[in-house]
Amino acid sequence: MRGREHPSMSSGAAILLYGKRVMLRPLTTSDWTQWAEVRARNDDWLRPWEPMRPVNLLDPTRDSDAFAARCAARERDRQMGIAYGFGIFIDGEFAGEVNLNGIVRGAQQGGTIGYWIDQARAGHRYIAEGVAVVLRFAFEQLHLHRVEICIVPRNHNSRRVMEVLNIREEGVALRYLEINGTWEDHMRFGITAEEWWLRQSELTTGWLEHQA
Repeated sequence: MRGREHPSMSSGAAILLYGKRVMLRPLTTSDWTQWAEVRARNDDWLRPWEPMRPVNLLDPTRDSDAFAARCAARERDRQMGIAYGFGIFIDGEFAGEVNLNGIVRGAQQGGTIGYWIDQARAGHRYIAEGVAVVLRFAFEQLHLHRVEICIVPRNHNSRRVMEVLNIREEGVALRYLEINGTWEDHMRFGITAEEWWLRQSELTTGWLEHQA
């Protein structure tokens, strides 16, 4: 059974999500120049925490057609309701991504969140805010029951986001994902709909009330 959908998800209109300082929306081909510049500049910062790109795939930081294919694939995922990718924008400038992936309906009603930010923007809790925005979207618009975030234990910057938001740690999954060519253990953090509604006021006041 699928949860009820927000009208913007079924009509093809752009999804715009707001925190106090950030705006999130799906990336489009017009974002390639900004996206490619940020990704290329942050390659050393991001590569240790991401899966290796298959050698037979074009690099979207260098090839606009590859980026367009990436955007199209994410749009198909959105239309199918299996993933929602968002660029995070600060003062109108692209700064990173927060993605809701691997959505499963049926008895599970869950998904996972992943994120990254431009190193030049790190340390200001923009990603914590972006994650809170996506959690609200997941629980209040997609009506998921559970969201999980999985982090390589030595990735202290990503773990700090969970500490700031006080997301519950659930344990360690051994050799959970391939990261930069190695099967890495991951700490698993989770939040359920029951926890979201208990903390909704706290999280909304802290992160989500958009100030026009």
